[in-house]
Order: sequence, then C-alpha cells, then structure tokens
Amino acid sequence: MTAAAPAETSPTAAPEAPPHGAPDSDSDGIPDRAELRAYGDRESFRLWFTAVAEAQFYRESPEWNAGQRDCAGLVRFSWREALRKHDRAWLLRMGEGYDPVAPDVRAYTLERSPVGEKLFRTRPGSFDERDLSDETFSEFADARTLREFNTRFVGRDLARAEAGDLLFFRQPWVQKYPYHVMVFLGRAREDAEGAADWVVYHTGAAPDAGGEVRKVRLSVLARHPDPRWRPVESNRNFLGFHRLKILD
Repeated sequence: MTAAAPAETSPTAAPEAPPHGAPDSDSDGIPDRAELRAYGDRESFRLWFTAVAEAQFYRESPEWNAGQRDCAGLVRFSWREALRKHDRAWLLRMGEGYDPVAPDVRAYTLERSPVGEKLFRTRPGSFDERDLSDETFSEFADARTLREFNTRFVGRDLARAEAGDLLFFRQPWVQKYPYHVMVFLGRAREDAEGAADWVVYHTGAAPDAGGEVRKVRLSVLARHPDPRWRPVESNRNFLGFHRLKILD
C-alpha cells in the first residue's frame, strides 16, 4: 500500500546540531530531543496530527504531494504538518477547512527538528549521532517502516488506544505492499455521531486507480465483509494499535 518515493517537501533543511552525545535514553532509536516529553506538546501534536489527517477526507490539501497519496503518505503528511508553525500563512497554504485546533508544539518546529525534515527512522538499533548523516533517517517511510522503527506496539484492544495511534494490517496476499496503516482519531472533529472509535485512512491505490481517503468507525470495520480487514483480536492480519515513539 505504498508508492515509490518522489520528493515530498521543499529542499530539506539541515538538521539542527544535536547536543553532545545526542542521547537515546530509552534505546528506541529516536533521539531524546526529537521526543515530545511535555504533556502539553504531546497533546498539541495529537490534536494537529489527527485534525490534518481527518481534513484530508473532506478535502485533500494541495500541499499533500499527489505522488505521495497512499496510506503511509497520509501519516507522513499529517506528521509533518502537525510540527509546523500554524500561522496564517500555513492556514492559507493548506486550503479551505483549516482552523487552529491547539497551541503549536513548543519543543521544536519541523524546520528546527533535531533530525531536520528526515523524521522517519529506517533501520533498527539505538540512536547514534552518525544516524543523522548516514541515511538512517529519511523523509520517506512506507507502512512497514513506520511500524517497525517509528512506533511502539500498544495492544490489540481498542480500550488501550489513544488519539493519534496507528493501526496496522498485514495482508500477505497483497504481494507488493502487504502492510496497511490507518490513523486512529478517537472522537472525530467533524460528524462524530457521538462516537469515539473513528479512524481515517487512504486506501493505498493511486487516485487514477480509485484511491481515496476514507473515514469510518471501528465498529463498522469490525463487520467488514472481508474478515481479514476487521480490527479485532481474532484477526491475525490485524497487527494492533501502535504509538508514535515521539509520543512515548
């Protein structure tokens, strides 16, 4: 469910110089400076991340590179935009339907990220300062890379999920791109229907092949006609809920 990797952003900003040792105290591969340690920052990121992802269902932003519109691309785009400065210029660039939803993340902006715009780890291992220059971090990550190196498994029970968590599926019968990812919204901003089990995802196919962003309740997906797509513990193809390491 992942396309090739054309450029997603403007020329990459140079990463901010890391502090001496650039520690990774939890050995999760993400430098401590890139993790959002303050509760307020984590909540702000979740609100912006889910708001941007949900907004793509109603109207895909012109800022979202058309060549990156697939399931993992929705995560990457929403992640980047959640870390930007959400000023008037940002609102105008994004298109219609965007309003301030939370304070900006205070720890850093995308432009001053400890890893630059290369937000996504692509290899196993603890963080080392050399990772910033040897392509361990990238502007691109497919669904499998997001799961394996950028998130932590939370569980397969909805009760353990928080807004901004990711759901993963693995469908071995889809030989080219067997991994698929969805964004858990919890309570949606629009048309919530009083429910708190909403997800948003891109179907993975290119737009000219019918690919699109969908928004649906997990209770509806649990009755999907193909049991391989049901987000239930009995489905071996459902890999559970995962939390972004920068929030953990």
